Amino acid sequence: MDNRLVTTTNTKQTMKTFKSRVFVLVLAIGALLFSGISSLKAQKYALIDMEYILKNIPDYEMMNEQLEAVTKKWNEEVTALRNEAETMYKKYQTDLVFLSAEQKKTREEAIVKKEKQASELQTKYFGPEGELFKKRTKLMKPIQDEIWNAIKEIAVQNSFQLVLDRGTAGIVYANPGIDISDAVLRKLGFSGK
Repeated sequence: MDNRLVTTTNTKQTMKTFKSRVFVLVLAIGALLFSGISSLKAQKYALIDMEYILKNIPDYEMMNEQLEAVTKKWNEEVTALRNEAETMYKKYQTDLVFLSAEQKKTREEAIVKKEKQASELQTKYFGPEGELFKKRTKLMKPIQDEIWNAIKEIAVQNSFQLVLDRGTAGIVYANPGIDISDAVLRKLGFSGK
């Protein structure tokens, strides 16, 4: 498996998960604050671009670099086991005519065992609850919490009833004046591009 593909896929998955979390929480807060359809016109809204915010936080970039390095290392381990299994299989195919039934069985079992080890290692590292997921969650949580707190503070200070992420909310058009992404970055001590 290409480690860039795993990293890109997992990074996108983490961003989607984070975006969904922010969207749901902000939507829930907004829903609680709505008193009726007629009052919607008086509500104040804001937008953020989570992808833009994350790209402008150096810790996020460092986290991705760390994850890419560990992903590469783990991919190499899995690939090494798969290559061993492949080599064992090719040797088995070459020697097949010279092997007794018992030797065939022993070699086949060894090949299956090696393939199983590779598969289990891949699941351990890259599975849904694997080491990469746990490491990404551990590294991402502090960044998510900081961003969430900054968004919440800005929303409270400016009386925003609803803050949406333009990447997850399916927004076709919005006035650029309601985008608070740069304000969130400033609150976090960073500047946008």
